[in-house]
Amino acid sequence: MPLVSAAMEGAEPQAAQPRSDLPVRVASAVVMLGLAGFALWQGGVVLKGFIALVGFGVFAEYVMLAAKIAPDPARMVTSVITGGLYIGWAALALIVMPVVLLVAVVGLVICTDTGAYFAGRAIGGPKIAPAISPSKTWAGLAGGMAAAALWATLYILFAAYVLAAMSPTGPSLAEALRTTRLGMAALAGAGLAVAAQAGDFYESWLKRRAGVKDSGRLIPGHGGLFDRIDGLLPVAIIAGTAWAASGGAGGA
Repeated sequence: MPLVSAAMEGAEPQAAQPRSDLPVRVASAVVMLGLAGFALWQGGVVLKGFIALVGFGVFAEYVMLAAKIAPDPARMVTSVITGGLYIGWAALALIVMPVVLLVAVVGLVICTDTGAYFAGRAIGGPKIAPAISPSKTWAGLAGGMAAAALWATLYILFAAYVLAAMSPTGPSLAEALRTTRLGMAALAGAGLAVAAQAGDFYESWLKRRAGVKDSGRLIPGHGGLFDRIDGLLPVAIIAGTAWAASGGAGGA
């Protein structure tokens, strides 16, 4: 998911340079990845409980944002119900989907954010919605879509290769290529990247209306839980609902 030097020669008094929060951000990221990795490795009740706990934390942050926005109790109740449905649906989708799909979804969102960040910084250009999120550019969106498409393609191909390796004929890249629709996987990945960016914009819009920079202060250097998984929520809803609609939930 930037640093400034303000010292000028001859200025008096010389202001102290701001310290970089990069070490704190890196340390927090390591802890977050460690916790998520442990929950994924344990699976079962531990993984489901971890997802539910994170979902509850995100909902709590959403409610605090809504409390700053809603002009009256009736609007507050409506906002809480809306947020509960949105976040609860995403959390439930992540809980019930198989681990292989969970890894695909999380990996896609990470690739989207990474591709958007580097493409946006390298290319720049016109902003998508500067009033909501000044740092988001069309070039960044394109980079995120490309990265997500690449992730989806490689992930599907790898899964097909593993399945081919379990067959009597043994591992075969040719067989994996024959049995996968890589074009459809790339299109799906790019489309889900747009959904991830929409989730990011939605949270940014809420924060703008609430007049806050972060959704919370739980994660040093990163803000709140909502800040970290805003793009994951819509992708989880779409992927989980599509999986359930295809009969996956019945066979789980």
